[in-house]
Amino acid sequence: MKREQWNSKVGFILAAIGSAVGLGNLWRFPYVAATNGGGAFIFPYLFAILTAGIPILILEYTLGKTYHSGAPGVFAKINRKFEWLGWLQVMVSFLILIYYVAIVIWVLCYLGFSFGTQWGDDTAGFFYGFIGLTDSITTIGGLKTNLLIPFIVVWGIAAFIMYRGINKGINLACKICLPVLMGCIIIIVIRGITLPGAVDGLAYMFTPDWSKIAHADVWVAAYGQVFYSLSIAFGIMLAYSSYLPKEEDVVNTAFLTACCNHGFEVFAGIGIFAILGYMANVQGVGIEDVAAAGVGLAFVVFPTAVNALPAFNTLFGLLFFLSLFTAGVTSFISISQCVITGIEDKFKMSHFKSTTLVMAPAFVLSLIFITGAGMYILDLADYIANSIGIVTCGVIEVVIIGWLFKPEELRVLANEHSNFHVGKWWTLCLKFVTVIVLGYTTILNFITYFTSGYEGYPMWIGIIFIAFLVVGTIVFTAKKNTVPTFYDKPEYAPVYGKSKEV
Repeated sequence: MKREQWNSKVGFILAAIGSAVGLGNLWRFPYVAATNGGGAFIFPYLFAILTAGIPILILEYTLGKTYHSGAPGVFAKINRKFEWLGWLQVMVSFLILIYYVAIVIWVLCYLGFSFGTQWGDDTAGFFYGFIGLTDSITTIGGLKTNLLIPFIVVWGIAAFIMYRGINKGINLACKICLPVLMGCIIIIVIRGITLPGAVDGLAYMFTPDWSKIAHADVWVAAYGQVFYSLSIAFGIMLAYSSYLPKEEDVVNTAFLTACCNHGFEVFAGIGIFAILGYMANVQGVGIEDVAAAGVGLAFVVFPTAVNALPAFNTLFGLLFFLSLFTAGVTSFISISQCVITGIEDKFKMSHFKSTTLVMAPAFVLSLIFITGAGMYILDLADYIANSIGIVTCGVIEVVIIGWLFKPEELRVLANEHSNFHVGKWWTLCLKFVTVIVLGYTTILNFITYFTSGYEGYPMWIGIIFIAFLVVGTIVFTAKKNTVPTFYDKPEYAPVYGKSKEV
């Protein structure tokens, strides 16, 4: 069965950018920057992009293009002993897939609520009432019937895109969503910076606090944001790049993806904090009293800011939630493709069967996130996936490539069809800088969770999520098919370096 390929370089770049530009760009980066040194945060953030973000993007684009496989196939072809790492990345993506849909559902609902600003003055009360939030994570509260129709709509959109494949589905969706997203954000930024008090919001985001540069947690936050934002180390970019033709310029593409993604983060942050500055000005409070990240920014703070706008409230509510929805959809489909590619490669399934095998159980499992305890469970699952799962996968990946094999030979492959070549700094970043920073971050996150927990949630629930990742990894790694797998074929043998004994 011939492997599908992207029908154009633009299609792949848009898909890669669409995966990277997600909800985290809009509701996480501005707050992370503002609370970690403001303008001074740009220095560790740029350092993290150059020493981890771009090097790992180049690494994953090169591996995916070279081996024509998703994460499990890539590591199995390098050395069969490391197939488990690919499945761990797939399991992390699957966990994100089943909770990410809930956020997209909430965004879709708020797109409708924007007409006439139906959330009213008490935006917090409206949101928590709308999702039917219970008083604890252990009080499930049953399915919320008001979310069932949007739940089916979002899954329907995702299924329609995924069943159509790389070019007729994902490529087309990104070509539609990204221009819509950018158009919405441009309008929000223009309006935001013209509001009274906007300069205060921008000052809060960009005024440098150089004293924080010496704090290790600021650097950890910078590297964490890079991984969170660029969709690296959990299989997505390996899957996407596995559909690239051999002649693709992966170095230029990696730089372009990173620059577009991070440029978008800063640009979107200008619009968001300009409007928050106006909101603080109207209320007569400090920016720190209205700024928030994540769910709080999207569904509580920003609706309040929309209420405070002097005109066109409905329009700006629509623009904000339309931008969130398009960003959510492009990221959601990229996460889905990561899992589908892993299944399709190992078991030689048709695209239709592998898509069904992924989407059907994900549909059922995601129901837990539209219960009364859904937001609590989502919060904990997100922490486990990002702070434990992704960083663990990342540090193991760079150790395997940087120390157990010959990264210099992989660098030659990366440069083979590139207009400009990466130098030895790339190898040094993978072997030393990224390993040290990610290793420190991983150890710190494990120690923090297993000593202090997270947000007061029962630790046993977090351990269930970790067990889900581990057991799934073991099962898929051990599973043997009755026919040779896609990456058992001799023509897909490793094409660079020789592994050391491990």
